[in-house]
Amino acid sequence: MKDLLLITPPFTQLNTPYPATAYIKGFLNTKNISSYQVDLGIDVILELFSKDGIRKVFNKEIDLQNTSENSQRIYALREEYLKTIDQVIPFLQGKTPTLARQICSMNFLPEASRFNQLDDMEFAFGNMGLQDKAKHLATLYLEDISDYIVENIDADFGFSRYAERLGKSANSFDELYSKLSGEPTFIDEFTLKILQEKIETVQPKLVCFSIPFPGNLYSGFKCAQWIKKHYPHIKIAMGGGFPNTELREVKDQRVFEFFDFITLDDGELPLELLHQNLEIATDEGEFKRTFLLEKNEVVYKNNSKRHDFKQSEIGTPDYTDLKLDQYISVIEIANPMHSLWSDGRWNKLTMAHGCYWGKCTFCDISLDYIKIYEPISAKILVDRIEELIKTTGETGFHFVDEAAPPALMREVALEILRRNLVVTWWTNIRFEKSFTRDLCYLLKLSGCVAVSGGLEVASDRLLKLIDKGVSVEQVANVTRNFTEAGIMVHAYLMYGYPTQTVQETIDSLEMIRQMFEMGILQSGFWHQFAMTAHSPVGISPEDFGVIPVKQEILFANNDIDFKDKTGIDHNKFSFGLKKSLFNYMHGVNFELPLQEWFDFKIPRTTIHPDYIHDCLLEDGQFSLKGNSKVIFLTKNVIAENRVKNKKKYSGTYTLLTFHLKTNIVKVELEEEKAEWLMSVLEDNSIENSKKPTIQQLKNQFEENFEDFELFWFSKPMQQLKENGVILSL
Repeated sequence: MKDLLLITPPFTQLNTPYPATAYIKGFLNTKNISSYQVDLGIDVILELFSKDGIRKVFNKEIDLQNTSENSQRIYALREEYLKTIDQVIPFLQGKTPTLARQICSMNFLPEASRFNQLDDMEFAFGNMGLQDKAKHLATLYLEDISDYIVENIDADFGFSRYAERLGKSANSFDELYSKLSGEPTFIDEFTLKILQEKIETVQPKLVCFSIPFPGNLYSGFKCAQWIKKHYPHIKIAMGGGFPNTELREVKDQRVFEFFDFITLDDGELPLELLHQNLEIATDEGEFKRTFLLEKNEVVYKNNSKRHDFKQSEIGTPDYTDLKLDQYISVIEIANPMHSLWSDGRWNKLTMAHGCYWGKCTFCDISLDYIKIYEPISAKILVDRIEELIKTTGETGFHFVDEAAPPALMREVALEILRRNLVVTWWTNIRFEKSFTRDLCYLLKLSGCVAVSGGLEVASDRLLKLIDKGVSVEQVANVTRNFTEAGIMVHAYLMYGYPTQTVQETIDSLEMIRQMFEMGILQSGFWHQFAMTAHSPVGISPEDFGVIPVKQEILFANNDIDFKDKTGIDHNKFSFGLKKSLFNYMHGVNFELPLQEWFDFKIPRTTIHPDYIHDCLLEDGQFSLKGNSKVIFLTKNVIAENRVKNKKKYSGTYTLLTFHLKTNIVKVELEEEKAEWLMSVLEDNSIENSKKPTIQQLKNQFEENFEDFELFWFSKPMQQLKENGVILSL
């Protein structure tokens, strides 16, 4: 028996749990409030994609005469699906890697329409490894079954969303309410059976649904409806990303037939207060950012004077109760960044609450989860990393920040190296000029494998309008720095921003083409601009040349329909932008004119064909910033004093040999300067928390020698800097 049951309803991700309930459970531990968490999404998927589940799928009566040829084929091969499903799922869970050879034999899995794309697989994936190829084939196999379910049994089914259309900015609750009034769907039957088992086992006083996306909304409501009917004494709350962005103006009383409470923004204090209030009447209780029903009216209560908890006080995420070894890795499409999202399990952490920039005009910067910026200290963060490694056995971390701050990333990287930890991590960033070559190399050494960031519209005029705080030239240099350090870069790309012209869309595509051709971007994704209610564009649309289509808000409010005064139909660019990007990501067809990607007339680009190339020509390696911290990253140095006898020069010198992981660097220095450098290396090893500045080194050097700049930019020192022995941050 537990006080709270924390539930993520179907569906989010197949490969890793959505972290919200783990964050909340970690906090509740610090308050000694007992809780149990469940990810109904993976539970339902594992029940559905089992021999018994697939048998139920094929036992559902369908009209074979009036279904597609694809469904007829899948039904005809049903015995093959029943025979193989209990082999495929353990393989995707990483439990039976030897099955890869069987799967890749192309005579093991039944194949329907999803396998028609296999002609493109060699082009899309190149010579991918056996395991990855098998994962991709197994993913196509599951998608075939999914297509059958969608066509014949439950049209709302989807692996990472369910009935998503019902939640997407549904200003009225009517359609969702009507669906909830109907009989449980085929997928509901799986969900509610598992829910019943959990309720009976846990016997909670309060059930808390975390609803991050529109695709979790219907299932969350259906589960709440079932609990109200069968366990009316249990209180039910909803929080998470969806209510935080969409339900800030909820007025429809019918919503509270399902939920007793809806909390907004950071959930820790609101939930602690709900737990305290369980035994008292709501009119006596203390609440934080909570909607509830009083006298048949929806009221918003925020009568607590207590402040939200600081990030250092909320504890370490706790993944206990979640079936971490049962998540499945899938490879759906040939995008290297998407494979990070869907393949393998990641512990999720946050470096900072909110966004340190907080200015982008398309972003919900008026909401607390972005507006209130509070970083965590590197020491606490790496303590949490170590704790999660112990409790989960996983060393992979995804930092789910809006944009991770570069200075904090540097400190986290240094702390990881100090503690000699082996971790793999990736995060979301802004393409700040702070990401120098040296910082990117340091991040790589600490285990960073990828970053994703918003280039948005690759046009300097529009980047200023967005208030992104970057230029195309700056983005090019930063992506080059990450790429040269061996860190993959994914760019979020946008089209259809207010006042964007056709010429700017084409020029933006040309910029992206050049960046891929130069090899400084490895992955990207185009999405069309959407106006949200809590962004500067949504709050003051007239300032951006758009006219909103007003709706009465009784339920959800986030995406707003609008008319752009330019009158341009940006939808028509979607296919060409995405098709060209697919080609560029795979290193082909850079030479094709941009017109080739579109079936309508477009203007020629005005961007010079060498624009990005020329952006990368400037080299700042001979600049000296006195306040830059200097980091020495090696202890493996062998010093040999030698004598040089040549006509022009004879005397002693020191040969320094640096044994790095993948190569050996040898440099020659005058004996006394070599001794000075060796003592500096010893005094300032990575374990030391204090790092000298260049100015301090200069002062120290010039106590014994002359002209620090001549020494610092000499050929031997440049060699050490180029090989990452010395970093200047």
